[in-house]
Amino acid sequence: MTQARPVIFGEVLFDCFPNGQEVLGGAPFNVAWHLQSFSCSPLMISSVGSDSHGGAVCATMREKGMDISGIQVSDHYPTGRVMVTLRDGQPGYDIVTGQAYDHIDAQAALNALPEHTPALVYHGSLALRAKSSAEALDAILQKTNAPVFLDLNLREPWWEISLLENILQRATWVKLNDEELCEVTRQTMTDGPGLKRYAKALFENCQLDWLIVTRGAQGAFILNRDGILEGQPVPVKNIVDTVGAGDAFSAVSIAGILQGWPVMDVLDKALKFAAEICQQQGATA
Repeated sequence: MTQARPVIFGEVLFDCFPNGQEVLGGAPFNVAWHLQSFSCSPLMISSVGSDSHGGAVCATMREKGMDISGIQVSDHYPTGRVMVTLRDGQPGYDIVTGQAYDHIDAQAALNALPEHTPALVYHGSLALRAKSSAEALDAILQKTNAPVFLDLNLREPWWEISLLENILQRATWVKLNDEELCEVTRQTMTDGPGLKRYAKALFENCQLDWLIVTRGAQGAFILNRDGILEGQPVPVKNIVDTVGAGDAFSAVSIAGILQGWPVMDVLDKALKFAAEICQQQGATA
């Protein structure tokens, strides 16, 4: 019997650091990269330019053993780039517009889908800022009717409440950080008990299976139908940067969902892996 594969939709780009280093990334790509390491056989659906960076994306994926059949190549738009700034290890992002991942073609995306229904479809919010890519995701979800893992990853100014309401309502599992939880619920950042009240309201309103809330150095919690389970933070001795830490957490969460791990195992393993990623520059370095 063929194992159902996760489909990962969205941006692939290069994180460009102040020291001149360029690291292949983008939240969906980072998740696909880690899932490949976990032997989950992800199908990444995105678009790159017919430029040297696009060639590097495909070559790196091949070296990793990843399926590149979902990577479209555009002659009209460049491979994505993000200028990363760092302050005390915390990243800021200058996200360039008009990138190839903004123009994922719906028909090409449908043609790349596996024969069997995907185990799930993962996506975030950034690639949905452009009509073409948003329509491609809609087409995938309509054709497959697969459950959705939504990793919110809000990036100013590339989101609005109406978009969030739409994508939250069609999700099965949602992962977001504490600041994003407050944005979505239109609340002010508060203590742990306050966040859990917001989380419970969102969980019930969207009828989710899981709501995952990450809290940086304070760990994370998962809300499901059995209640709230809390994971303790893993100390990090030498933080280089936190780029991709949330994506690492998402990848472990997806692996846990696919393999039926207990929720506490998911939390513990995800927090540990995210802490490891904080000790390198970029998510895939």
